[in-house]
Amino acid sequence: MQISKYSASGNDFIIFHTFLELDRSKLAKKLCHRQFGIGADGLVVLLPGNLDKYDFKWQFYNSDGSIATMCGNASRAVAHYAYNNGLCKEKTKFLTGAGIIEARVENDIVESTLTPTKIVEEEFKDSGFVWSFYDTGVPHLVTFVDDLDIFDKEIARELRQKYNANVNYAKLENDKMYIRTYERGVEDETLACGTGMAAAFFSAIRKNLIKDSLEVYPKSKEKLILTYKNNKIYFKGKVVKVFDIIEYIN
Repeated sequence: MQISKYSASGNDFIIFHTFLELDRSKLAKKLCHRQFGIGADGLVVLLPGNLDKYDFKWQFYNSDGSIATMCGNASRAVAHYAYNNGLCKEKTKFLTGAGIIEARVENDIVESTLTPTKIVEEEFKDSGFVWSFYDTGVPHLVTFVDDLDIFDKEIARELRQKYNANVNYAKLENDKMYIRTYERGVEDETLACGTGMAAAFFSAIRKNLIKDSLEVYPKSKEKLILTYKNNKIYFKGKVVKVFDIIEYIN
């Protein structure tokens, strides 16, 4: 098995392509384990696509082996991987559990267009904070705070279980957004979450707090540029191939 490890905004992923569509949840847990595997937030397997509609499709697994419909940072990493492995051109479309994602590769910068955001619930209180609940391919709770140091992992874990959603604390400062995210499937705070950044960005637009383009910085401090145009969120940033493993024996 030939695999690659990628990092996008601090999220890391193990990626490979194959013709065989199998249940790889156990493999995901093994490969993504930080101590006894390669270590990653998720495993992405690329499979042949319907070339009339999209170049390829993916299976996405969280590090605990659970399946996720979408991952914003993985969409950028996968587009870069697919382009560099001859699976698509600079502009590509691929199928995820949330729908078809479009992406464009320019060297190590990749922009993906996320699926339309769904409003689940807005302006409700829980655990001392005011939340909004959106689905940007993955369900997300978003609250805005003045100090990100008040991020509470225990509260986030409780809310993740209660709402079956990722939990995001966001802060707006000097026309930039800073964000911390607790992710289901990883069951911990991660260095970044693309769909979480998109949910917070969308929430800020809904509240008329920002204009239609903004720099967003997750915990990794890597810069992402999010733009809202034609009812779609465009998500742009740097992608890094960490390494390749030419042969992996399972």
